[in-house]
Amino acid sequence: MKLKEKKAVVTGGASGIGKAIAVAFAEEGADVAIFDLDIDKAVEVADQITQAGGGKVCAIQCDVGDSKQVGSAFEESDRQLGGLDILVNNAGIIRQSAVVDMPEEEWDLILRNNLKSVFLCSKEAAQRLVHQGRGGRIIAISSIHAVLSEPNCGHYTAAKGGIEAFCRTLATELAPSKVTVNFIRPGATFTELTEPMYTDAVKRALFERVSLKEIAQASWIAAEAVFLASDDACYMTGQDLTIDGGYVMDGSLPGTKYWEE
Repeated sequence: MKLKEKKAVVTGGASGIGKAIAVAFAEEGADVAIFDLDIDKAVEVADQITQAGGGKVCAIQCDVGDSKQVGSAFEESDRQLGGLDILVNNAGIIRQSAVVDMPEEEWDLILRNNLKSVFLCSKEAAQRLVHQGRGGRIIAISSIHAVLSEPNCGHYTAAKGGIEAFCRTLATELAPSKVTVNFIRPGATFTELTEPMYTDAVKRALFERVSLKEIAQASWIAAEAVFLASDDACYMTGQDLTIDGGYVMDGSLPGTKYWEE
C-alpha cells in the first residue's frame, strides 16, 4: 500500500490513462477525487473503485481550463477527502490540423485544455501543499510528442512541450517545501480514445519503430504514476519518465543497412 492514507486528485480521471491512475492509486491505499467534464463516467469510475473495496472516492465535474471551476473543484475535494497530497494533471484533448490551416480557435482550445489546465490545477494544489507543510507530489502526463514532431498536431506538441518546461520551473520553486514535480511521457497507449486509431497498418508501422513491439496498456502508465506519487520517488523532481517501449531511443533505419555486403 504505497499510497496509504494519501489524498489524490486526478484530472481527466473518467477514462483512459486518468482512469487507470485513479484505480491504481485507490488500490495502493489513496483516497481519490476524480475531476472530469463527463460526470457520469466519473461517477462510474468512482463506483468501480468503491465496489473493489477502495477508500474514499468522489467524482467532481470540472472544466480544468476554467479557473473558477478549478478552484471550486479543489474546495469540494478538500471537503470530501480532508486534504491533498498528490495531484495528477492528466486531462487533455487532441485535434488534428496542419499549422497553415489551423484556426486560431483550435490552437486556443488545445492550449487551454492541455497546458493552461496544468497551470491552474498546479497552482491550486501548490498553495495547499505548501500551506500544509508536509510536502507532496505533482505529476503531469506529457507525451513523447513533447520531444518528437507530430504532423498536423502543432498545437498538441506545443502544449506538451510547455507542460514539461513548466514542470521543471515549478519543481525548482516548490523544492524548498518538499513538493516534487515530475512528468510522464507515454508513447502509443491503448485507451478508449486511441484504440480505434491502432489499425493493423498503424500497428505494423509502429512496430517498425517500437523496439518492444507492443502498444502500452494504460495500467502500465499508471504503475509509473504510483511510483512518482510514492516515497520511492522522494529524491526525484523536475524529471521525466518515458514509457514508450523504446520508440524515442531507437535511431535505427528499419529494414535497411548502412553497408550492404
